[in-house]
Amino acid sequence: MGISEIINKLKANHPTLKNSQIKLIFNLIIKNITLSLLDNNSVEIRGLGRFSLKDIKEKKSARNPKTGELIYVPAKKKIAFKMSKHLKEEIN
Repeated sequence: MGISEIINKLKANHPTLKNSQIKLIFNLIIKNITLSLLDNNSVEIRGLGRFSLKDIKEKKSARNPKTGELIYVPAKKKIAFKMSKHLKEEIN
């Protein structure tokens, strides 16, 4: 599902809001989640889950799976998502 589909579903549930208002709210939420993660803060949305950053260590002797050549992979950060108990129950 893309952003436009999410906006359309929210518009159907809240017809008094304009598409531009819904899009602005959606973008503000995403921007605030991003800024919090950049500050190394986790973000918890009750009923949905928790977003956090994980540090991935550097790999000095990783292998290219295609050629088998040794390569260096630098350290990086990864976004982790842990779903809430409520969401887990809804899915299963």
